Amino acid sequence: MTAEVRQPGRSDARDNRTRILAVARAAFAADGLDVPIREIARRAEVGPATVYRHFPTKEALFAAAFAAPLELCSTIVAEGLAAHDPWRGFCLVLERLMEVHALDRGFARAFTSLPYFTADRDRTMQMLLRLIHRAKSAGALRSDFVLEDLVLALMANDGIQADSQAARTAASRRLAALMLQSFHAHPVPTPLPPPARLPLTLR
Repeated sequence: MTAEVRQPGRSDARDNRTRILAVARAAFAADGLDVPIREIARRAEVGPATVYRHFPTKEALFAAAFAAPLELCSTIVAEGLAAHDPWRGFCLVLERLMEVHALDRGFARAFTSLPYFTADRDRTMQMLLRLIHRAKSAGALRSDFVLEDLVLALMANDGIQADSQAARTAASRRLAALMLQSFHAHPVPTPLPPPARLPLTLR
């Protein structure tokens, strides 16, 4: 008697796609963008061919994996731009963007470097430029601040080395507070968030 070969149905395909995306997001967040497709397939318990069937290129997988975080970043900037107080809006944006980036190493690198996010990134950057102009016009943000300074802050944030997600988040909050004091046109020393325990070995 010939055994019946079960063909994967639509629900199986949806389950596979969902699992692949979840694994990819976790892998890129923890290990950066260089995780091979074969490793993602292994962690998702599917074959590489299944990954490629849903995402023909690694770029397609990146785009799908980072769609939600990219939308979140746009939402954060839009909320900052809508704030009545331009400086408070600027602070909100820097603090929350740095927190998002601290929790997702892969997205931080994708947002600042990969070319296929250009259109979405440019829209967000245009909103940031408007927010920066508002904060300067209000006399709160130093006049020589440029958008690249915010990108530098995000790049520095991406370099935080910590033994846990909690420590990484705590370090990011403290770094954001330090950055905001340096960016203010008339800084007034205020207490910083608690320091995080970080490895102090110099490489």
